[in-house]
Amino acid sequence: MNTGSDGRGDSENPAAETEEAPLGSRAPDFIKARRTLHLSWQVGVFIVGLAVVVAGVIMLPLPGPGWLVIFAGMAIWATEFVWAQLVLRWTKRKVTEAAQKALDPKVRRRNIILTSIGLVIILAALGIYLWRVGFAMPWNAPE
Repeated sequence: MNTGSDGRGDSENPAAETEEAPLGSRAPDFIKARRTLHLSWQVGVFIVGLAVVVAGVIMLPLPGPGWLVIFAGMAIWATEFVWAQLVLRWTKRKVTEAAQKALDPKVRRRNIILTSIGLVIILAALGIYLWRVGFAMPWNAPE
């Protein structure tokens, strides 16, 4: 990252802000120096990451932050495996693109208009129901 005399990043250079860490294992050097130890380390990282991802998948239909836990498991895998690092980079890029698109004034205006139309339709349907049936619950309503 480019640093100026003040020690902060170069804000005029967008490439400096998007600099990514190199791909590969982030295991300590003494572990990477021994093949058997490194393989054991990778198996351990894979098992821990798998447990976290499975917990996230279980949380998808159940109460809990399922997607957040799945991405945490992917981040655990990304400490050791290049394929997980590439998946996380792709996901980060897509999330950033979606956030920038959502902040586009035309998209925001369209979403506000569609939400307003949906609310008007729901309120109209609720008004018609209350006018015809009253405050009775649907299972107690007269036929």
